[in-house]
Amino acid sequence: MRPQPMICVHDVEASSRWYQHVLGAKSAHGGKEYERLVVDGRLTLQLHNWEEDHHHGPLGNPDLPIGNGVLLWFEVEDFDGAVARAQAIGVDVIRDRHRNPPEGDFGPNHWELWLRDPNGYVVVIASPDGSA
Repeated sequence: MRPQPMICVHDVEASSRWYQHVLGAKSAHGGKEYERLVVDGRLTLQLHNWEEDHHHGPLGNPDLPIGNGVLLWFEVEDFDGAVARAQAIGVDVIRDRHRNPPEGDFGPNHWELWLRDPNGYVVVIASPDGSA
C-alpha cells in the first residue's frame, strides 16, 4: 500500500510551486483545478481546488477550519536541503528544527521541521528514522 493524500487548496498552481520547492517534488499534471506531485517518480501529494467539483461533487467545505487535526508528514532523504529550501522562501515555521525524541535512542530518533503551508495545513518535514 502507498498513501496518496489529497488536500483541497485555494490556488492549486501556487500550492504546487510551494510543495515543489519545499519537498523537491515535480508536477505530474499541472493546472488550476488539480495537481499531482511526484518525488522520484512516485505520487506524493494531490492538490484539488476547493471550488472544483469535477464529476464527484465538492470534496470539502472551505468555510470550516482547514486541516484541523491533520498533519501532512513527509520523510525526506535530504532533510538539510529541505530545511534550506523552506527557509529560502520564508515559510511560516511552527516548530523549528528539533530532534524527536529530544534525547535517547527510542522512537523515531530523527529531525523534524514543522511548517504551515499557504493554505494553513501543518506540514512536517522529517529526516529518516534513526538519523538524528
